[in-house]
Amino acid sequence: MRKILCLNKISPVGLKTLPVDYEVTTDVNEVDAILVRSAVMHEMKLPESVLAVARAGAGVNNIPLDDYAKAGVVVFNTPGANANAVKELTIAGMLMAARDIHGGMKWVEANKEDVEINKSMEKAKSTFAGTEILGKTLGIFGLGAVGSLVAQGAHGMGMKVVAYEPSQATIEKNRDMLPNDINIVASADELYAVSDYISLNVPLLPATKGMINRESIAKMKEGVIIVNLARDAIVNDEDIREALKAGKVRKYVTDFPNHTTANMEGVVAIPHLGASTEEAENNCATMAVRQIVDFINNGNIVNSVNYPNIELGVKTDAHRIVVLHDANEGISGQIIKVVETRGLVKQIASKIKGKYGVTLIDFVKTSGDCTDGVCLGESLAGITGVITLRVIH
Repeated sequence: MRKILCLNKISPVGLKTLPVDYEVTTDVNEVDAILVRSAVMHEMKLPESVLAVARAGAGVNNIPLDDYAKAGVVVFNTPGANANAVKELTIAGMLMAARDIHGGMKWVEANKEDVEINKSMEKAKSTFAGTEILGKTLGIFGLGAVGSLVAQGAHGMGMKVVAYEPSQATIEKNRDMLPNDINIVASADELYAVSDYISLNVPLLPATKGMINRESIAKMKEGVIIVNLARDAIVNDEDIREALKAGKVRKYVTDFPNHTTANMEGVVAIPHLGASTEEAENNCATMAVRQIVDFINNGNIVNSVNYPNIELGVKTDAHRIVVLHDANEGISGQIIKVVETRGLVKQIASKIKGKYGVTLIDFVKTSGDCTDGVCLGESLAGITGVITLRVIH
């Protein structure tokens, strides 16, 4: 029986997709895989039995990716599973900032005891009137799963859409979702110069941390609205405060309020609701579960963030060897030579990403596991650069 540990509440819809020979446990010892959402794992010591960790969501800054890679633990995420939920909240955030809906609703709450509220609101409402988004320009940073849907939605509401996406592969991957007249600019500065609204749809990386700061804000249009449903650290708190006070930034919408931004005038603070819809949680959990099961049962890796993606399909009657190793391109050849001494190699796949690689081999035994007292697993483990290996029978 395979055992799965959930560090956070995971959608029952997703957990129901576990095969009958899998069970959810609360005991960290002897678990095969871990499902996580927001729990911080940087100080967590994993038992040697753990083969994989799956984040039911896109961001993985709560997981020590390289440490786990060194230990032979494959980390997955679920890109795109919650994209529509984040897209919808991005559009809602733009509308709340444009029309000051939140301010108007607070006024109603404060004046709800007024028996003449229907009359007094006619005088007060001009304070919250705002503007329309029709015809305005939305600048999108990042055209991944979320950014592409935001572009599509904004275009459907009559906005002009410009985008900055340095990865041509990402653009091509999502090309079918993008509006035909989207303007993909060559630099961030071009996007700043023309955007009435800016939507941040990038991961938190060293290159994106603090990218919205005094210098970048200075290049933006007067009265720009910034929508951040990515990560809080992408925007410099003190610099956005100054820009809001000066009116350079009209509103700042954030799904990641902290003590500083939650107390700023001009901030529309949402309590991290971007991917919290019932549908998104179900989608993320289901995808995470399927990826874990496919890796444990077949050795296939889809949507890993610390090892290369690799697939050999569903394991048939052949034995499948799964070897995690370093990026030395000669390792796969050494592995094949050892396997060939024990059986017939039917198919092989080998991939490298960054510092790490994976080799999958299907083979049919023509001799015993051991030759001259040295067994297959021992022979493979003796190859320099091998991190972990297992044989799926």
